[in-house]
Amino acid sequence: MNQDHRDSAPDGRPWPEQPRWRRDFPIRVDTDEYVSRRDFTSFMVLISGAFACGQLWIVAENAWRARRGKPPLAEIARLSDLPVGGSIAFHYPTEHDPCVLVRLEERKLLAYDQSCTHLSCPVIPRVAEGRFECPCHRGSFDLESGRPIAGPPRRPLARIRIDVVGDKVLANGYA
Repeated sequence: MNQDHRDSAPDGRPWPEQPRWRRDFPIRVDTDEYVSRRDFTSFMVLISGAFACGQLWIVAENAWRARRGKPPLAEIARLSDLPVGGSIAFHYPTEHDPCVLVRLEERKLLAYDQSCTHLSCPVIPRVAEGRFECPCHRGSFDLESGRPIAGPPRRPLARIRIDVVGDKVLANGYA
């Protein structure tokens, strides 16, 4: 094996004295981090393709949601069961979507998706403090607007439209 000084092993011993694994897999230290143009171009094409697929997936999801339409009207509670300053958990629009309904005043009700916009931990209403609290990372959301006021969350909670018909509280889609 004819090796020049650039191909010397890290320990400096000649190649015949090197362990067998080093002779079987010689690595040139000076070119160890070299990336050829072909490899770089292949990597960029792969990454660009992944981004394009991601964008197509988003377009397909939006088209599917538009075709599916508005969530159905659903009864979520009775007004007589929810005292002023109280809250109740419910699921809307499916059984896999936890939400929370809060009664701030006699005729003022607010409903939000209960999943924190940071990492989907369930938020807890703190009506007396005027906020929702996420116990996972100490995030807080304003009770009336759903906007983040502290911690890592950057997006507001998804708000659910509420209709009151007689004593029934109905969820009527997202605001």
